[in-house]
Amino acid sequence: MTITTTEGGNWLPFLLQTADPLFPTGSYAHSFGWEEMARLNCLRDEQSLLQSLRLHTIPALRDQELPYLRYAYGAALAHDMDELCLLDREIDAWKLAQESREASVQIGLRRLRALENICQNMELLRNFEVRVEGGEAQGHHLVVFAMQAVVASVPREAALFAWAYQGLASVCAAALKLIRIGQDGIQRTLRAALSGLDEVIASSLDVDRPGAGTFSPLLEIASMRHRRAEERLFIS
Repeated sequence: MTITTTEGGNWLPFLLQTADPLFPTGSYAHSFGWEEMARLNCLRDEQSLLQSLRLHTIPALRDQELPYLRYAYGAALAHDMDELCLLDREIDAWKLAQESREASVQIGLRRLRALENICQNMELLRNFEVRVEGGEAQGHHLVVFAMQAVVASVPREAALFAWAYQGLASVCAAALKLIRIGQDGIQRTLRAALSGLDEVIASSLDVDRPGAGTFSPLLEIASMRHRRAEERLFIS
């Protein structure tokens, strides 16, 4: 597998840099409903964290997020801006909780602007930003992530794995602040969740556009309740 990028370097350092919590997207400030899940006592300890990842996060990745990342990657590769905007609007529609929609857009636009400072090949990203400014798209994180992968010649499968890892790791990072669990417990949980990632990625490749989707009522309700919480650690 080649690791040469369109910018003359290699894609792996770029992927590691942009997938790292140090990259300034502000994602650390969001729990995406998991703060309220802890308040509802659904998230209590190491065992319940792993169970929650398997019941909520992994199915959402397999059946919805990873397929949509694959569609967006293909559209970005073809420089099909109309399709990217359509995918962005569909993502906006299936994020039922307002806080989840706002968080996805906020992180996506921060990623877009951070990429402007490190990428030389910016035409695709700039064109999408123009569409966002014109109201044709919101700028959801998943779409921006797919475009950055194409800009840097990151292989599709590597982009899928990076997105899945981020999805699982972000819940674990939030759990550190929400429940009584140490770093060792987090790493055991994350390792267990990652153990079946090959199968999750493979299954996501079989999901066609009409069949893509998932629904986790408890997590959606938790995201909606979070907006009216009297005290919060996270923005969303």
